[in-house]
Amino acid sequence: MNTVLKEFYTKEDLLHIYRQLVTPRLIEERMLKLLRQNKIAKWFSGIGQEAISIGVTLSLSDDDFILPMHRNLGVFTSRKVDLYRLFCQLFGKKDGFTQGRERSFHFGIMEHKIIGMISHLGAMLPVADGLALASKLKQEKSIAVAFTGDGATSEGDFHEALNLAAVWNLPVIFVVENNGYGLSTPTREQYACVNIADKGIGYGIESHIVDGNNVLEVFDTIKSLRASILDNPRPILVEMKTFRMRGHEEASGVAYVPQELFDEWEKKDPIKQFEQRLLNEFSFTETELESERQHLFDTIDQEIEKALNCPLPTPDSINIHTDVLKPFPILEEPISGIMQERRFVDAVSEGLGKAFQEDDRVLMMGQDVAEYGGVFKVSQNYINRFGKDRVRNTPIIESGAIGAAYGLALAGFKPVVEMQFADFITCGYNQIVNNLAKSLYRWSDGINVTIRAPHGAGVGAGPFHSQSPEAWFMQHPGLKVLVPTSVQDAQDMVYTAIQDPNPVLIFEHKKLYRSLKEMVSEQPRLIDYHKSKLVRSGTDATIITYGMGVHWALNHVESQDLIGKVGVLDLRCLSPIDENGIIEAVKTTGRILLLEEHGGLLGPMSEVSKIILEKAFEYLDAPVLTCSSLPTPVPTNTQLENEYLASARLRDTLHRVLSY
Repeated sequence: MNTVLKEFYTKEDLLHIYRQLVTPRLIEERMLKLLRQNKIAKWFSGIGQEAISIGVTLSLSDDDFILPMHRNLGVFTSRKVDLYRLFCQLFGKKDGFTQGRERSFHFGIMEHKIIGMISHLGAMLPVADGLALASKLKQEKSIAVAFTGDGATSEGDFHEALNLAAVWNLPVIFVVENNGYGLSTPTREQYACVNIADKGIGYGIESHIVDGNNVLEVFDTIKSLRASILDNPRPILVEMKTFRMRGHEEASGVAYVPQELFDEWEKKDPIKQFEQRLLNEFSFTETELESERQHLFDTIDQEIEKALNCPLPTPDSINIHTDVLKPFPILEEPISGIMQERRFVDAVSEGLGKAFQEDDRVLMMGQDVAEYGGVFKVSQNYINRFGKDRVRNTPIIESGAIGAAYGLALAGFKPVVEMQFADFITCGYNQIVNNLAKSLYRWSDGINVTIRAPHGAGVGAGPFHSQSPEAWFMQHPGLKVLVPTSVQDAQDMVYTAIQDPNPVLIFEHKKLYRSLKEMVSEQPRLIDYHKSKLVRSGTDATIITYGMGVHWALNHVESQDLIGKVGVLDLRCLSPIDENGIIEAVKTTGRILLLEEHGGLLGPMSEVSKIILEKAFEYLDAPVLTCSSLPTPVPTNTQLENEYLASARLRDTLHRVLSY
């Protein structure tokens, strides 16, 4: 008997590891039969890689977060996830964790500290950073462990996540399952370094290489590294060398893999290896192991049959009013107390600051937001008021920052992410529309993340610092899109958004930051920002707009002596949009002009026009006209920019509406 192993493992320990190792293999073998019988639609096999999931999971505390991927069935079974519900999930049945809304392992279970993946590779790694930061801030004795494959190590999120984890000394382990292929692309065509572990060097991250088919080596390594991280918080990259014995998914096959590789790795099968050790080095018999396998098979078979008989979900199982956005009833507070003059930018800072003061779960991340105070100085002096733990500079990693915010929100924090300019939000688009927006619908509780984005033209900043990207997010259920117009709204929207248990994007017009001053309440207040606001009533026509468009409309109405004739409706919230306010405006005047700074094609006013034509057509006395900016990138030259903006065509468009 191996005396070293005997010292650390009892026979019951080894038997427990064996049971956990065999369970996913038995499940997979049954699933492959069901696939051939058309009882499941798709399967991503982890056969040959079980030692990684099992060894990692068993080495962790139940308080540690795990972020698994397609081939980590063993994470779920080792964390004692109910097999019946797990199988219902895999079959898309009513009693599955997502009730048919998501496929296979694209779900999480917070009670088991398992975080649900998305298909976009690498995207969950920054989320692990956020979860690890949450543990660090709470001073908990726990870590986060994120799985990924060799292919995803080429993704930007992989590099952003490693860099952020290194800079912030986060207690996180990144486990790379290097199985030789990214679908059909061999690793020699994916990277030029010798080992994936080498990629940690550039980020100053400790890296290890482990035999991923040796369950005890995996277990011992991760257990030791976890203990070390708890004593000295830091990220660690672990490359697990293994091999995928089946296709990327079953339909893809394995014709692109040389047979000699299968022959070589078949000898290294993790279950066969472990069984041989149990038989040769410990006092196990083949009869004992067969008895364990049979018992597991019977248990699994019973739960599978039960799950196969579970009914499919019905469409009425989805409530679009509660399952996409978490209800957030607001009792709007009246304006009261002392009034004082504030600039738009100061109002944003006040709203943010009050949220910070009231709740220490609020924190802020972004480029240059700490000592520098942000490029627009919204967070100036925040680091002195609230400390470096809560006001955090990030590297230039929009996707990494938003992904980390998602992880923080899952752990109960209320993160605010500042985009230096709204244009740069493109670099974090995937995290917003696929992680933040879909999380509640797919598997989680509400995701309290607020993203602030300075947007808009009129300051000669050119095509990469002047865009109005708010329309890009209106089509994605699960997001709220706000555009404050007044100083009071700027103050109150930011404050309220941080209380909202949903992802909220606030687009703040940077030209208004220091040009607009108004008397506002000294204290920010809760408001129902879902409702539009009639800022000017009229009898002959209504301009429906938002943000800077409201100021263009008001200035034009006043300068052209149209007061009392032309009303102005401020939408305020572009998603979910206030249909009732729009319809009421049509009923009141019968003539509508839709005004937007967006370049026109599929801008916010396209949705408003659709609402009017579908739900208020009979109240119209004239065609609905839209006044948009030109369909070009935003020019830098101010003379060209003035002509580009919709305000240059507002007079003529409104005249057409009124004269119809």
